[in-house]
Formats: sequence, C-alpha cells, structure tokens
Amino acid sequence: MAGSGGPLSHRGLRGREAELARLQALIASVAGTGSGGLALIQGEPGIGKTTLLAEAADRAAAAGFSVGLGKADELHHIVPLSSLAASVLHGDRPLLSCNDLADLARNHDQRIWLVERLAEAIEARAADAPVLIGLDDVQWADALSRFALQQLPTRLRTSPVLWMLTGRREPAGPAEEIVAAASGLPTVTVSLGPLSGAAIGQLADDTLGPAVDGWVRDLLDGAGGNPFLAVEMLSGLRTADASEDVMPSRLVVGVRGRLRSLQPGTLRFLQMGAVLGRRFGFEDAAALCDRPASTLLPALEEAVCAGLLNDDGDHLVFRHDLLRQAVYADIPPSARKALHREAARRLVSVGRKPIDAVPHILRGAVPGDEEAVALLRRAADDLLAVTPGPAADLMLRALELSPASGRLRFEVGEQTILCLTRAGRNREALETGDRLLADRPPLEVFGRLQSALGGALWTMDLAEELRRRTEAALAAGGSAPEICARLAALRALALSRGGDLASAREAGEAALRTATAIGDREAHVLALSGLGETALNAGENAVALRRFAALSTIDSAFLPEEVVAHVHVDDFTSGGRLLLRAADRGGAVRQAMLQWAQGQHDLGLGRLDDAEADFVTMERLEDEVRVPVQQVNGRVIRSRIALLRGDREAAREHLLAAREGLAVKPNPGNTAAVRFLEAVHAEADGDVGLAVDRIRQVQRQGPFMRWRLLRDWVDAAVRMSLRGGDQRLAEDLAAQAEAHAGRNPSVPTAAGIAAQARGLVRNDPAVLEHAVELLGASPRPLTRAAAHADLGLALLAAGRRSPAVAALTHARDTFAESGAHAAAAQVQRAVVGAGGEGRRAATVRRPVQGWGALTTSEEKVARLIAQGHTNRSAADVLVVSPHTVNTHLTSVFRKLSIGSRVQLANLVAALPEAREGGG
Repeated sequence: MAGSGGPLSHRGLRGREAELARLQALIASVAGTGSGGLALIQGEPGIGKTTLLAEAADRAAAAGFSVGLGKADELHHIVPLSSLAASVLHGDRPLLSCNDLADLARNHDQRIWLVERLAEAIEARAADAPVLIGLDDVQWADALSRFALQQLPTRLRTSPVLWMLTGRREPAGPAEEIVAAASGLPTVTVSLGPLSGAAIGQLADDTLGPAVDGWVRDLLDGAGGNPFLAVEMLSGLRTADASEDVMPSRLVVGVRGRLRSLQPGTLRFLQMGAVLGRRFGFEDAAALCDRPASTLLPALEEAVCAGLLNDDGDHLVFRHDLLRQAVYADIPPSARKALHREAARRLVSVGRKPIDAVPHILRGAVPGDEEAVALLRRAADDLLAVTPGPAADLMLRALELSPASGRLRFEVGEQTILCLTRAGRNREALETGDRLLADRPPLEVFGRLQSALGGALWTMDLAEELRRRTEAALAAGGSAPEICARLAALRALALSRGGDLASAREAGEAALRTATAIGDREAHVLALSGLGETALNAGENAVALRRFAALSTIDSAFLPEEVVAHVHVDDFTSGGRLLLRAADRGGAVRQAMLQWAQGQHDLGLGRLDDAEADFVTMERLEDEVRVPVQQVNGRVIRSRIALLRGDREAAREHLLAAREGLAVKPNPGNTAAVRFLEAVHAEADGDVGLAVDRIRQVQRQGPFMRWRLLRDWVDAAVRMSLRGGDQRLAEDLAAQAEAHAGRNPSVPTAAGIAAQARGLVRNDPAVLEHAVELLGASPRPLTRAAAHADLGLALLAAGRRSPAVAALTHARDTFAESGAHAAAAQVQRAVVGAGGEGRRAATVRRPVQGWGALTTSEEKVARLIAQGHTNRSAADVLVVSPHTVNTHLTSVFRKLSIGSRVQLANLVAALPEAREGGG
C-alpha cells in the first residue's frame, strides 16, 4: 500500500498515509521556501509516533535534508541537554561533534548564550542544506533541552530548519509549551488515533500472510487499534505453534505473554535493565543481577533474538518503552525501591556523576537516607548554574529525606533556600526558611539561614524586612565571621533603599572593610553592591562608577552595571569599550542585563532605533529565562521613544504593559517610572493638571528614586509643572537639579540640565543660552536638542526672532537626525510660526512597510544576511550581539513580509542599484 511519495517503508505505517502526506508537505515547504517549520506528532504509547517520525526523517533525508534524530529518556530527564544532544550528535552528518558539544557544556551556566551557540551551529549547517531535527518522546525531555526547544524554532525561523517532535497528549505539557513558543512558525500537529480495522488487517497480512484465519482477526480486536500491541500479538502468533483451540492456553496474548515465555534468568536480566532505564549498560545490569557479565550472555542473546532488546554497540535499548514498562511492572514495588537504591550506588561506584544516579534516588530513597541526601545535594550543585529550577526541586526532595532533627537538616535547608532563590522562586525560599527558623535552630545556624534569605528578600523588594532580619541576626551573635560579614553587607544593601543614605553609606563602608579583612568574596560583592546602590540613590554618579567598577573587577557578571555607571557620567567612550569587551566574553555576562546597558548607551547617544531594538531584545531575553528585572523600565523608555517618534498607539501599548508590570512588581522605582510616564502621556493628551499630579506622585516616592529617574528628564518635569501653573513644584525640581549638578561637577549633562531647569523657572533666555553652552560638551543629542528648543522659544517670546529661529532650527534638525520625528515636527511648527524656513524634509517619517521602512541598522543586517552571513558573523561585522541581530532580523522580515533568508537575498538582489548602494 502506498502513501504520498512512494511505497511505505514501515509496516507500522499502515493506515497512516494521510498523516504522512501532511508531514511530507511540510518537508517540501521548508525545502522550497527556505524557512523553518515545526511538526508535533501526538498520541498514546504504541500508537506509531516513533515509526511515523522515522519514516518522515527518511523521506527528508532522501530530499537532501541533513537529519538528526534523538530520543528523550524517562530516567535521564534531569541531565542538562541530554535529550537534544541525542538529536544533534547522531546521524550521517552530525550537526555537532562531541567536542563541540563539550565546549558548549563548559559554558552551560548561561542558558541564553548556550542556545545562541546551538542556533549558530544549526544555522551554519542550514546554509548548505535544509536540516531536520527530530526528538522522540519530548514529554521526557530535560529542562535545558525544553528551554532550548522553546527558543530555537523561532530563532531559526528564517532558515530551512524543520523540527519534528513526538509526545503524548498532555495539556500544558512540554510539547504544548514548545508549540506555543513557536507562534508564527508554520506548524503541523498530527494526532494519531487508533488504526482502523482494515489497517490492522493489513498488518496481519504483512506478518502472517494473506491467509489469516478469522479467529486471529477477532483476536486482534483486543489491540484496540494500537499498532504496537497488534504487532506484538502477531509476533507471538508467528513464533508460536498457535491454533484457535490452543492459543489462549499456550500464549497469553500481548506483551506479558511474550515475556513469560522467556527463561527465568533472561526475565530477571530484563528486569534489572528495566530498573536502569530504556537504555542501559550491560555491565550495570549484570552488577544488579549480582552475577559476572560473562554468565549473562545467554540471557542477552535470548532477549535480542526475541526482539525485546536492541544492541547499539555501546548500550542495550528496549525496543519500545512499553516493553520496558511491562517488565518493570512485574517487579514488586518494594523490590523496585531496593533495586533503584542499588542502581544509584552502582552508578556512583563506577565513577558516574551524581546526576546520573538521581532518577534512582528519587524512586528508591526513604526518609533518613543520608547517602541519598548527599547525592541529591551534589547533583543540585551540578545543575544549579544551568537549570536552577530542577536543582531547587532536588533540594526540596533532599530536605524531605533529611532526618527530622539535627544539623544536617539545617545545612540542607540553607542550600535549598539558595537554590530556590537562584531559580526565582523567592516566596518558596522565604517560606522554607521561615519553617526552618520556627524550629529554633542554634544561633550560628540562625545567622546562616537569615543570610541565605537575603537574596530572596531583596528581590522581593522587602528591604525593610531584610534590614530587620539582618539586624536581629547580628544582635543575636554566635555567627561565624564570614556570616557576620554577609549579614552586615546585606544590612547596608537594605539601608540603600531607606531615607538615611548617610547611614547606608557608613554601614556599607564598614561592611566592605570587614569583608576585605576576612577575605569573604560573597560579603565583598554584597558590600560593593550596597555602596553602589547608595551612591546611585544619592545621585553621586562618580562614586557609583567607582563602586561598580570595583564590583565588575571581582565578578564580571556586574559589567553591565559598570557600563550604565559610565553612561551616567557621560563617559560613553569607556562604556562602549566595555560593551565590546562583554561581547568577546560571550556567556560570561548576564545577557539580558547587557542588552539593558546597551540600550542605555544607545539611548544616551540619541540612537532611538537601536535603543528600541536593544530594549526589545532585553525584554525577550528576560522572558526566556523568566526573570523580569527591567521590564517596567524598558517599557517606560520604549513608550517615550514612541512618543518622540510620533507613534501614539505604540506609546499607549507600552504604557499599558508598564502598568501591568507595575502591578506584578510594585516597588518604588517602578512606581516612580510609571507615574512619570503617565505624566508625559497626560501632557501629550492635553491634560496638564493630571500631568502635574503625576509629577507630584513621583516626588513622593522619595528623593533617591526621583533622581534615579529624573537624572536626565527633569527638564520635562519642570516644563509640565510650569504649564500646570505649579511654580513651587518647578522651583523645587530646579533646586534639586542644581544640587545634583553640585554632586557631579565633572558631568556636562548634569550642569547643563541644571542651568536649563533654572532658565525655564526664571524664563531667562540668558540662563538658557548658558545651558546650551554647557551642554555643548554633553554627548547626548536629545538633551542638547531640548535645550536649544527651550532657548529658541524663550528668545521668540522675548522678540529676538533671528537667534530664536537659529536655535529652533538646530533643535529640529538634531531631533530629526535621532529619529525623534514628532519632537522635530513640533519644533518645526514653532520655526514656521516665527517666519523661519518651512521645509519639511527633516521631519519626514519612514513608511510602515517595505524596504524604506527599515532603520539604518536593520538595513545593514538585511544586506549582510542576504550576502550569506549567519547571525553570529553579521553580529561580528556590526559589533553587536547576535541577540540584537535577531531582533533586527525579526523586524526586517515583518516589514518586508517575507519568511526566509532566500527570499531576503532575492529581494536585495532585485533592489535598484542606487537604493542598494545608498542605504
């Protein structure tokens, strides 16, 4: 019987012709369009998912695809990247070599970086030939593989990469999460139901020949349309001397009937293998049998001859997981636990990693098993950097298994708190810590637990609670010197969010001295963090830079904070050098926070298009790792960018998103940022009264949060206050700008904005002219443009038309060069009203669709990709991150209404020569 594309090569595909035709069409689409695709094959165990995947892979290979197939394993779902590794390491032309994968694994503490490197390897292969990556039984995929599969299909959507997954139907399971994450990608979901009676009959003809007795066909009705069970029954009938009269008594129909026909020694060997997993080592199974491997060769031969096991040269593999489950089910439950404990000991004794023994520990450990607790702790340590969620789960289990009393329980509890915090499960961490504290631990343990809870409390914005707890632990005494140092540093960090910044600074400096004296790195990092936060909140930008530079030296993960600190002192050159250095370090730097720093850098330099792309990338990366640190601030800035460009709809969307983020994380900084944005929108809508009210609310968030926010935006707040008739508020803001400039005498922007605010309050063109002169040394074009606009309007009001037009024209052109078209248009109206030049060229906006809609950076990326560059090589040419290239490329494809790199190359090749050369 034939399906689409030729005769079926697998008997199990009887009755699956329509499903195969859908997959064949997707294969052809990916090959023809050069864009990606995703197929999900779903169904119950034994329904034929694996066979259909194999047939589709064979057809893809025949069509020229580079194919990699792997299978997730139920007992290896904890080992990071083990599932996807099988797909990229196997095949005639493996997508990665073992050495390449080992190199990736050495950097597995950065999930985003690792996924990007995987994407680069696959992208490079797809440049030569379309690629199919298949993973069987995705419901058992490990956490890191699931994370990668949620990112890679979308990341590689413009390359001819086809993803094929099989899995059981599970609402909100891994397969559904992967499909949901691939929204916008051509996706085919194939749901396999029971085979028809006719298809089952064809299987019988294939196995037993066309002259199949009617009683056999009746017997096959018991398979319920499941092809695996039907084939197992037919295999039993073929190997047995069966007849209608003797069959029920001589052969129990189904898998168990076949197993019971084996020799007892073979069945026991299979049972030991079933405990170890679907794929197991011969010597490991022999060790569980407590017999020399040589004596089990007859059992191995019988199991292979019976079609129950395959031998891939390195391991033995159950031919289907249903077979393993049937064998496993015949082991008494109490014996299973003992065998799993013995399996864990065996794996560790032969030098396997603790994580390889974890599945057996989870199935075999009993409360009070300290050996199991120790292995779980070691495995959690191995997992923490790359998949903190599973590490936290292991530690929660270790805590359950720990003895109810004694020091071990508190040690395990402390590690559990740290893992939960690292996984972003801060509330669980706090609840776990409080349960342990309720048991009245010794004073030394009390201090350790409170120190461990510091990260969760800080992340939850519970600074006052953090201060209270650290002070209580320090007052109680009894803690080790390093714990006292960490508690003191945490206290200083908490005080940085209070009103008494002098006390915070004093506490931080004392904590830093202590940390340095005893040489505790964690205390050192916490103390510098607290001092940096205090300096930022006090508006002491140079001090903040010194603290964050020292922090970055100790731990390069804090390099983004150093970049932003350079931006705050107008040192964009040093900030740019650090960004280049971070790009060279790859996975060593927090990728999302690095994009935030890049965005601040580009925004300060007036590169609105690039800044928008940076913040979009940052939000995507934070979403991927589910750690929303800067989401609210990112949306606030993107809304302001949209208003400067004149995109009111996008600006409102960002405002709504910022409000939603504020509801989730209502800390003072986020509150101040959203209130300020509401003021900006209110002014744009003509509601000056509401705008002033929101500025007053920003004031009430406290001076430190106000100045973290208004450092570069205070001129807008002063204008709103004056337009709303609140002279006192405007004067207060101007006085604060003066004080801020006094704290930062070497920062041109601070001095210039202070003069600008003073000139606005006094309505004094001379002061505003001085502000423009001061800002001439500022590297911030948007700030300079705003000051020129204020000066022009003041001169115009004073009747000095000629210098007014000159200042306004300079402001208009500077706004336009940065892409702030709405701001440029507003100033242009003032120019025209003053009788100045009426040209509109400077304020012409880009179209929404087509090549002309591309930003300069998007056009550069488009041309490089059209020339055959990968995202990585294009990033190297442009000196940006591959994540930024991906963001630009997504925008390019959306604006050009295309879906593949091939289409992009064709489009660029067809561009008029002048457009292609001119950009």
